[in-house]
Parts: sequence; C-alpha cells; structure tokens
Amino acid sequence: MKYYKLHLIRHGLTSGNLEGRYIGSGTDLPLCDEGKAGLLALKQKYAYPQVSVVFTSPLQRAVQTADLLYPGVHQIPLQDLREMSFGVFEGQPLEQLVKDPAFARWMDPNSQEVPQGAEGRAAFYKRTGDMLLKLFEYLLRSHTEEAACITHGGVIMSMLAQHALPQRKPEDWMTDPGCGYSVRCDAEMWMRDRLVEAFDVVPLGYLDDAGEE
Repeated sequence: MKYYKLHLIRHGLTSGNLEGRYIGSGTDLPLCDEGKAGLLALKQKYAYPQVSVVFTSPLQRAVQTADLLYPGVHQIPLQDLREMSFGVFEGQPLEQLVKDPAFARWMDPNSQEVPQGAEGRAAFYKRTGDMLLKLFEYLLRSHTEEAACITHGGVIMSMLAQHALPQRKPEDWMTDPGCGYSVRCDAEMWMRDRLVEAFDVVPLGYLDDAGEE
C-alpha cells in the first residue's frame, strides 16, 4: 500500500505569543528572537522529516518558520492556510478578553455570533477542512509522497478534528510551536472516506521527551 504523508507543523513563537495577545490573520507578526532560537533548538535536538515541498501560510511567522526548518526547500504559500481573523478582538491581551462577555459568547462553540471584522467559525471550519483535502489531492496528482505544511495552531486543530483518525475534539489536537502531527492516507482512503490517519508527532522524538517531563 502506497501512503502519501503530510507533516502539519505550527509556526514558531512571535512577540504576540509571549505577550499573551490574541493573534490571528489580522496581525502579520514575524518570529521573535525567542521563536527563532526555539526552532533551531528543536531542529538540533530532534529530526524533522525530509521533504521536497513545503506548503505555508502566507503570514510572516509561517514563512520564516519554513525558512528555518526547511532552508532551500521549495515553498508554496497558500492563502487558505492562514489563521482565522479575530476582528475586533485581534491583538488584544487575553487576560482582558476573558473578562469580556462578548468574547465569551464568541468562544462558545455553539454560538452563531461573529464579531465585527472576524471570520465566522463555520467559514473557517470549511476553509481549513477543504484545504487539507486539497493538499492531499495535490500530493496524489503530482506523485509527491511526502510534504510539510507550516501553518497555525487553529488551522491544524480544525483540519484534524474534521478529517483525522483517531477522532478527537479540536482542543485535543493542540501542539507546541515548531511541532505538529504527521498524517497519511492512500488514494483509496482519500477518495472513499476523505479521511487521513495521524500516525506520529513532529519533530520525531519530541513526544517521548515531553512524556518524561
């Protein structure tokens, strides 16, 4: 059986992450020094899968992560790999947002309310789910057996909650900066079920060390 593999990796840290701000696609921050150092430390200690192509979110933090983890590898930036836009909540400190009733309504997964300027949850869900299937379609059609995808934590959680086995809630697919999940499928599985199998973490060996802490 021939598997096609995709390694979904969250970008490195930005100043917004360190400051505890709510950062989506409306804020195009670069990696901070701590973020760059963290990625290089992961790369030195662990092994990232070798690939011939890297799909990236168009935002700086994802492109720069791809440059550090996969220097010289062909990049394909895709708009639909961007993070959700948080509208009026974009860039605000989380410690303040948690006290805001409007933010609480936004965080309710059953809420249909969309903050001004934000991307609706249903639209984000469809965009990211469709994007994962399109990436695998590209791999199958181009006979590319292995690729990486540098994107955002929310994108990875949404993609895998919809189309990955084992089935898990979005929050159960959270991952650390510079880390992520390896997923795979064969042509029959993709055409019949539109599902992929999560079979490992990225970088290789990271989960073993995390379990010892």
